[in-house]
Amino acid sequence: MKAKLHGVLVALVTPMKANGDIDFATLSAHIEAVVAAGVHGLIPLGSTGEFYALSPQERREVILATLEAAAGRVPVVAGANAGSTRDVVAFSREAEELGCDAVMLAPPYYSLPTPDELHAHYQAVNGAIGVPIMLYNYPGRTGVDMTPEFIERLCELPRIRYVKESTGEMGRISTLLRRCGSRLGVFCGGDTVAFESLALGAIGWVGGVANVVPRSHVELYRLVAEKRDFAAARKLYFQMLPLLNLMEGGGKYTQWVKAACGLVGRPAGAPRGPLRAATAAELKELKAALSEIPETRRVRQWSP
Repeated sequence: MKAKLHGVLVALVTPMKANGDIDFATLSAHIEAVVAAGVHGLIPLGSTGEFYALSPQERREVILATLEAAAGRVPVVAGANAGSTRDVVAFSREAEELGCDAVMLAPPYYSLPTPDELHAHYQAVNGAIGVPIMLYNYPGRTGVDMTPEFIERLCELPRIRYVKESTGEMGRISTLLRRCGSRLGVFCGGDTVAFESLALGAIGWVGGVANVVPRSHVELYRLVAEKRDFAAARKLYFQMLPLLNLMEGGGKYTQWVKAACGLVGRPAGAPRGPLRAATAAELKELKAALSEIPETRRVRQWSP
């Protein structure tokens, strides 16, 4: 990868057909739409991409489809998460061999490794690949919390270059910037603290809602991080917050991101079980939140 990661990185949805198979044609069209909207990078196989519900072959095919659709226009950071170090190493190596620019790695889930065990895990992956690693701290999903102090320790490993901090706690962002900012690119992973994080110095925003309103995400990043026009950024952010708050607080992030994609004219299908498609009442809530955002005005004749 020639350039440093920055800006809005989309945690891509994995579109599904009615029978539950991956819809690769829709994935390619979706990637074309978000790249045209100006996003700075793509992350397939993250939480929003339902990596945990895909087979190893499907994961490979999603990466290949993403790389083909991206066509070198923006970097591709592959989620390479799994429950064991052995599998994470294998998925990370595969992502590098296929041509990804970096990998995003949360702690292995369910096993609840101790800090020393987790350090050894990342050390093993660091030694197995040649592309950068983006740490992914999301204890609400993995059950493992990587504190800023622990992440600072991980910064000693040469491949660990970025972190997606998804606790939604501004204190985490400020501490990471203070302790690791010269060695680690800090990305906001909590949608409802994106404005504050970017204003404080985060180099970007990794978001699933960027699948739905990518232009708004890019514009907010531009206003805060590049133009430093906080008044205009605050106005846009307040328009986006009803949707971001709904997504973050509703307990159905992936389900609602996919549903909202359909509402704005880019259907992504239902998630794989055990997750279920949004209900009619939930779609009504999503429509109300989307209606606050200028980007959606051209698609206000909501899809069914």
